[in-house]
Amino acid sequence: ALGLRPGSDVELETLEQEPCLDGWEYSRDVYRSTIVTEWNLVCANDWKGPLSTSLFFVGVLLGSFISGQLSDKFGRKNVLFATLAMQTGFSFIQVFSTSWEMFSVLFVLVGMGQISNYVAAFVLGTEILGKSIRVLFCTLGVCIFYAIGYMLLPLFAFFIRDWRMLLLALTLPGLLCIPLWWVIPESPRWLISQGRFQEAEDIIRKAAKINGITAPDVIFDPSELQDVNSQKQQTYTILDLMRTRNILTITIMSILIWMTISVGYFGLSLDTPNLHGDVYVNTFLSAVTEVPAYVISWLLLRNLPRRYSMAAALFLGGCVLLFIQLVPSHIRALSILLVMVGKFGITSAFSIVYVYTAELYPTVVRNMGVGASSMASRLGSIISPYFVYLGAYDRFLPYILMGSLTVLSGILTLFLPESYGMPLPDTIDQMLLVKGLEYRPASSTTRDTKEEEENPEILKSTAF
Repeated sequence: ALGLRPGSDVELETLEQEPCLDGWEYSRDVYRSTIVTEWNLVCANDWKGPLSTSLFFVGVLLGSFISGQLSDKFGRKNVLFATLAMQTGFSFIQVFSTSWEMFSVLFVLVGMGQISNYVAAFVLGTEILGKSIRVLFCTLGVCIFYAIGYMLLPLFAFFIRDWRMLLLALTLPGLLCIPLWWVIPESPRWLISQGRFQEAEDIIRKAAKINGITAPDVIFDPSELQDVNSQKQQTYTILDLMRTRNILTITIMSILIWMTISVGYFGLSLDTPNLHGDVYVNTFLSAVTEVPAYVISWLLLRNLPRRYSMAAALFLGGCVLLFIQLVPSHIRALSILLVMVGKFGITSAFSIVYVYTAELYPTVVRNMGVGASSMASRLGSIISPYFVYLGAYDRFLPYILMGSLTVLSGILTLFLPESYGMPLPDTIDQMLLVKGLEYRPASSTTRDTKEEEENPEILKSTAF
């Protein structure tokens, strides 16, 4: 205007800006209605859009912190279904939000319920399933169905362009979980840790009957029950994750690894809309990439040591991300391929780390251990958008940072103890020791446990 050139003749930053006085008109080409168009989250309010996502992850963070302690105190099954009801109920109320503030508060509560039932279900399945099914459940069982849901999301969003109807369509399937209350049992391991031996024995005998197996007359050794009964009054808190140098070291390492994996996973997922092409197709391809990652991780968990499998997945994902900066800018297809391979490696590691962490912690604090690690993962998910935003300064910087952190996590993984083929620990004293820590003589309880592994009728025999 006036023959002046922006940036040279006039500094645009110094000009007084006039607010939009006549309202906004939004493009309906991709979405019919979103929370942005609903409450005009643009211009001076544009910060509210990304904050909504961050608040969801804040809820996930809070849920990760409290779900472990609640599950260890009140039982896996009770917490699982209570938080399922919490997620479904608040999601349904969220459909009728009248303001952004109401939507965001409900989003925090939805996030708390979502991660709480996820962690509770994962630990419950780990403790009640047999050695041949546990890895299948933790990888293909949980993760494949997560990937299927991920793939269905762009499909639902493509046909349902209104955010309220889309949220309603994604919420109602939660009602299908109600009949599962009468199907899913409580964890016998948790019942034993609470001294409720008869209930645990009833569940085991019912499982044996369903599987066509004759249960032995004596399932629990009387001397074993006496030892556990003498300890049943002992309660455990989050502080027990720091009781010994070994469990403290494992906790710190798990937190760092989970956080780094989460930064890489969500960073690459959030970067999907920035890839060349249709947003729905890109999201679908990003979801499809996870399927072979989960299948490979399942095969690795079945046949190879945990430590080396997860380290290899992290090295693959990290190195590929570091190589992206070497790709010429005009070869977009190769860049996208490397991004997908990077996500493949990080997704594989994400699948393995759940199983690995659950096996490292003992029964008495397992849910708290997985919950604390998951909480660290949520911290990574909260900061991951800022890694993506660094691309505004240098388009390779996010990949360099995520790749470097992922490789460092792979190195850190090599110092964790190997749990492949080992029985699940029930007490803190039975935990495997981190590489470099001095080994203490096994206690009588530990020796008894090792002898009992040879008897397949004993519940504690949980080696893969």
